[in-house]
Amino acid sequence: MIRARTLLALPLCAALLVVAGCASRSGGGYYKDDGPGRDIPANILSIPDAVPRVETHAPANFRPYVVFGQRYVPIGENQAYRQTGIASWYGRKFHGQKTANGETYDMYAMTAAHPTLPLPSYARVTRAGTGRSVIVRINDRGPFHSSRVIDLSYVAAAKLGLIGPGSGQVIVEAITNNDILSGRYARTAVAQASPPPPPAAPPPVSAASQLAPAAAPAPRQTALYTAHAGGIYLQFGAFSSQGNAHALAQRVNRESGGLLGTASVVYDSPLYKVRTGPYDTRTEAVNAAYELSQATGLQASIAVD
Repeated sequence: MIRARTLLALPLCAALLVVAGCASRSGGGYYKDDGPGRDIPANILSIPDAVPRVETHAPANFRPYVVFGQRYVPIGENQAYRQTGIASWYGRKFHGQKTANGETYDMYAMTAAHPTLPLPSYARVTRAGTGRSVIVRINDRGPFHSSRVIDLSYVAAAKLGLIGPGSGQVIVEAITNNDILSGRYARTAVAQASPPPPPAAPPPVSAASQLAPAAAPAPRQTALYTAHAGGIYLQFGAFSSQGNAHALAQRVNRESGGLLGTASVVYDSPLYKVRTGPYDTRTEAVNAAYELSQATGLQASIAVD
């Protein structure tokens, strides 16, 4: 496995230290000389997820860097991020070593390595096809390999059922500082910017206007519903403008060809949200999002009210 230990919290002159491991796989899917530890906790699947909190970021952690000729540009602490790809894991070979932000790697803590998410920060990782989801703390850089998007700690991989196969398809969603402050990460993993309040309701129709000649019918719009508690949905966007939300809903319905049913606009003050659902389980919603992404390229996040 190839890992980078980037002490980005140090001054600009700090070097990028690259540890190159053997790239051959072992039977369980992990890399040679790596693997499970000898003192695996008996209750490993009961280890709680990371609890998101707003953390201080050193300015150096946002500076672009280069590994093996590839340039990486870290994203901002409040930038929405969603990525689908292959996750792998790393274990005893790196247990006790320094991570990219100078912490000590603990294979039994809910952490992960990512090339561009802020250090430190938090992300929700959902395994496609199963709906299993965990929250991890990003405190390391990697994987620097085109076929993988995130390296999970041993325990995070165990909770997603990835220890045996060694890797698997996942959806990575950033949990931003705005998400943490608002508590949104508990409901949906993709941040939505806080827009201005929606326009005031139109004035009542007067009797005189009712007697006026009828105007040409307005173009048909997607139905508008009021949000209510309970339910698991796929969410394609959230807007302060009702018109923009209707336009996106029509696009989703057109491009999906009814694959997920009909996308609707839901008013959840102060936002107009474009959604499909509800789904009976998170697994069903994740599978639907994955199927839609593969068939059309449309991207959706999981929203739980």
